Amino acid sequence: MKPLLQVDRLVTAFGEGKDAVGVVDGVSFRVDAGETYALLGESGCGKSMTALSLMRLLPDGGRIVSGEIRLGETDVRALPEREMRRVRGGQMGMIFQEPMLALNPVANVGAQIVEALALHQRRTGRDALAAARALLESVGVPDPERRLDAYPFELSGGLRQRVMIAMALAGPPRLLIADEPTTALDVTIQAQVLELLRGLRAERQMGMLLITHDLGVVAENADRVGVMYAGELLEEGPRETFFAAPQHPYSRMLFEALPRPGDHGRLVTIPGQVPKLDARMSGCRFAPRCPSAIARCREEAPDWQVRGGQRVRCHLAGELPTQGAPAVSPPPGSARDAAPLLQVEGLKVYFPIRRGLIQRTIGHVRAVDDVSLSIRAGRTLALVGESGCGKTTAGKALLRLIEPTGGRVLLGGEPITPANARTLRRQAQMVFQDPYSSLNPRMRVEEIVLEGMDALRVGAERGRREAVAAVLRQVGLPDDAGGRYPHAFSGGQRQRIAIARALAVSPRLLICDEPTSALDVSVQAQILNLLKDLQESLGLAYLFITHNLGVVEYLAHEVAVMYLGRIVEQGPAAEVLRAPRHPYTQALVSAIPRIDGASGLATLHVGGDQPSPLAPPPGCHFHPRCPRAGDLCRRDYPEQTRAGDGHWVRCHWVAGRLG
Repeated sequence: MKPLLQVDRLVTAFGEGKDAVGVVDGVSFRVDAGETYALLGESGCGKSMTALSLMRLLPDGGRIVSGEIRLGETDVRALPEREMRRVRGGQMGMIFQEPMLALNPVANVGAQIVEALALHQRRTGRDALAAARALLESVGVPDPERRLDAYPFELSGGLRQRVMIAMALAGPPRLLIADEPTTALDVTIQAQVLELLRGLRAERQMGMLLITHDLGVVAENADRVGVMYAGELLEEGPRETFFAAPQHPYSRMLFEALPRPGDHGRLVTIPGQVPKLDARMSGCRFAPRCPSAIARCREEAPDWQVRGGQRVRCHLAGELPTQGAPAVSPPPGSARDAAPLLQVEGLKVYFPIRRGLIQRTIGHVRAVDDVSLSIRAGRTLALVGESGCGKTTAGKALLRLIEPTGGRVLLGGEPITPANARTLRRQAQMVFQDPYSSLNPRMRVEEIVLEGMDALRVGAERGRREAVAAVLRQVGLPDDAGGRYPHAFSGGQRQRIAIARALAVSPRLLICDEPTSALDVSVQAQILNLLKDLQESLGLAYLFITHNLGVVEYLAHEVAVMYLGRIVEQGPAAEVLRAPRHPYTQALVSAIPRIDGASGLATLHVGGDQPSPLAPPPGCHFHPRCPRAGDLCRRDYPEQTRAGDGHWVRCHWVAGRLG
C-alpha cells in the first residue's frame, strides 16, 4: 500500500549560493493513512521548518532546494501556487504552535471557519454557518452557537486550540500536521486536545504528523517516531521499539534528562547546544555533544543502519551498552521541624471591576481567595494548578509586587508591610516565567545583575562587580557573559541570568514562576540541577509555581494544589502525587503524559474550562467539572479533611459526606 505522505531527501535552505544556510538536510520519512508519525527533537533542530516545507509556507528567504514531497499521487513541489492553495488546507491541514498568533484577532471565530469552508468546500451563507457550528461541536467546543460570534481574545488557550483544529478540519484534510499543539496548554487541557486528535484520526482515517519535544506526548500518541537533530533525522522506528531501546546516544540522553518518579538524584544533561544553522559541520552532527564519540564520528558522517527494528545514524550503533534501569536516589533530608521561613495566612487578592462615567465598582475578580501556606528553609513548596487559577498572582502578592486585599505574610517571623517591603524584598526574590521579557534588552548582563544590588545597597560598591562575576560563575555562565546582551544567549542561559539576578542580593527565598515551562527537556534538566545545587549549598527555600507535575515530582518536598483562587489539597509531594485524594488533583496526575504509559491511577477526565473568578460557582468551585459532584457540593464549600500526616483536602466526597 502506498503511503499517504512520502518525503524523500528533502533539503530546505535560506539564502543563495555560498551564503545559503541549510535548515533541513536530506530528510526522508513517510506517513500512512490513519497513522501518527512523531517528529521529536530540541528547539532549533528543524522540525517546524520541515512542516512548513511540506505546506510550502516558508518565511521570506526560505526555499526548498531539492527533494520530493508526494501526497498520495500528487507531487507537491510541482504544483503552481494556485493549485497549492487548494492542497494547503484542503488536503493538508496544519495546527500551528501558537493559536493566538495564527488566528485573525479582528475576525470572529465563525467568520474564520466559514472562510475556510468557502475556499475548500464551496459552502456559503447559512449552510456554511451550520457547517462551522458542526465543526466546533465535533472538536468539543461548549456552546458552539455562541462561540461563533466570539473573538480569539475572548477564548481560553484550550478553546483557541480547538478552534484551530476546527479550521484545519474544514478541508477536510487527508493529512493533519500538528506543530507542538499542546506546548502552552495545561495538563488537563492538553489531555483533552490529544484525546480529541486521536479520536478524529481514527474516525476520519487521517494521517498525522505530530511535531513535539515532549517524550510523554509521543509515547501516548505516536505509531512511529523520528528523532531530528541539526536538520537531519538520526533515528526512526516504531514507538514500542523506540521506547524499549533507543539506539542513538542523542535519543538516550533525551530519555535520561527526564525527571523520573521517585528519583531525586542529578538529571543527565546534554552538554552544549544544538549547532547554529550557519555552522560548518563535518562528521556526525551530534559528535561535539556526544560522550561516546570517537575520532571517526568527527570526521565521517554515519550512514543509516538497521538495529533492533529501528533505523539509526550512528557509527557506534549496536556497540553502546544496554540501558539499565536508572538508580533511584531518595529525597534529600531536611529539617522539617524548623520554624517556617515564609508564613502566609488568609491571603486575598481581589481586583475591582469598574464601570460607568465615575468608574463605580460593580464586582471583584477573586484571583486569590483565602490562601494559607508555609515554607521552611531548604525546602520546596510547589504551587500547582491550571492557568488562571491564581498561582502567579499569589506569588507576586507575597512580595507586594501586587498589593494584597487581605491576609498576612511573614518572612522570618516578621510581617511584610508596605513600610518594610523594600527591606524584606532582599530576602525574597522572584524568577519570572519568560526570562527574555523580564530582562532589559538594552542592558548588558552585568548591568542587569548590578541593578538589584545597587537598588538594595548590597555589599560595598567597590566589590559589586567582582560579586557579579562570582554569581554568574555560580549559575554556570561563561566568563564573558557579563559583557553581552540578553539576545546573545539561549533560552536556558537567559533563565540562568534571571536566577543570577535574584541570587545577587543573597535572598533566603526564591519564588520561581514556571521557570522551565518553555524549555526543552535537556535545558530543563540543567535548570533543575542548578536549582537543586543552589538549595543544597545555600539553604534556599523555593516557592515553585508550575503546572508541570513531572517537575514537581522531582524537585518539591510539599505540594499545594490550587483551583480558582483556593487551595484544594496540600501535603507531602510524594503522598499527594502518588495517592491524590481530591478529584481535581486526581485529574491532574492522571493526565500527565508518561513514557511508561501508566500513572498508576484510573484516568479521571475533566471537561470544560475553569469558571471565571469574577463569578465563582456556589458551593465547591470544582463541582461543575467534577464527575463525583452531588447536591451538597453545589451548595456548601467543603471544610478541610485530614488525609494523612500534613496532608489535607477540601472535598465532601473524601470526607464521606456524599451518599
